[in-house]
Amino acid sequence: MIKLTGLNDREFVINADHIEKLTETPQSVITLTNGNKYVVKESNDEIIRKVIEYKRKIYRGDFK
Repeated sequence: MIKLTGLNDREFVINADHIEKLTETPQSVITLTNGNKYVVKESNDEIIRKVIEYKRKIYRGDFK
């Protein structure tokens, strides 16, 4: 799960394993495997970094 910020400045969490596609138009649009789309303030590079950090924690067993 990664924490993101919507355009309304409210934080929410999505399951990083369900991200299918990222586009920047100029905001980042996340498309999930179920077709839901979310527009967020973070750049695509920031989202990718968060997903990598999340995956590293999972593989290490570090759930803090």
